[in-house]
Amino acid sequence: MGRTKWVIAVALGVALSACRTVPAMPPSAADAPDTTGSWRATVTDQDQERIRGWYKSWQAALADARAKGKGADIDREGVLLQPMAALPNPHLPAGDYRCRTVKIGAQGRGGLGYIGYGWFRCRVAPEQGLSSLTKLSGSQRPVGLIFPDNLKRQIFLGTLELGDEKMAVNYGSDRMRDMAGLVERIGDNRWRLVLPAPTYESLLDVIELVPAN
Repeated sequence: MGRTKWVIAVALGVALSACRTVPAMPPSAADAPDTTGSWRATVTDQDQERIRGWYKSWQAALADARAKGKGADIDREGVLLQPMAALPNPHLPAGDYRCRTVKIGAQGRGGLGYIGYGWFRCRVAPEQGLSSLTKLSGSQRPVGLIFPDNLKRQIFLGTLELGDEKMAVNYGSDRMRDMAGLVERIGDNRWRLVLPAPTYESLLDVIELVPAN
């Protein structure tokens, strides 16, 4: 039986308040009775390996960053970059968020071991019985769905929108754009999206999310 694939598209509204939406998912993924395992019916083999190897990716990224003299930057981020910092109740409420990306480790010898970006805009919205997460600004914009998993994490599956693109590619149609990660709560009104083994630049990406208001 072929693996279920779902489409993530971005619709641009004419009003400033319009938000990006995710089209319908197939019933096998969105309405599965076993909701704790529904992401497994959707995930690609590549992304399943990313999720399975999240801790190994994190260790490699931190080791590379420290070897390149970025230990102080890592330590300054505190709990954000501590692999085992996830707290119970990872649910990410709907709403607008401030979000910032930290890239750790580098693919290749010449890359930087740590890059911390400024704040951008993200949005979480109800979507097909799940939640969608969209980065609304910046040159690299993840967009996808959040699936339940366990008491300390949810699973993000999505694709990467680049530059001035107005629509994300289908999940599962371009392995260079597919993304998979862990949504975790790390404090009061503070979450992170951990993206192990990203396709570009780094060994690990961590997106911090805090409510916009």
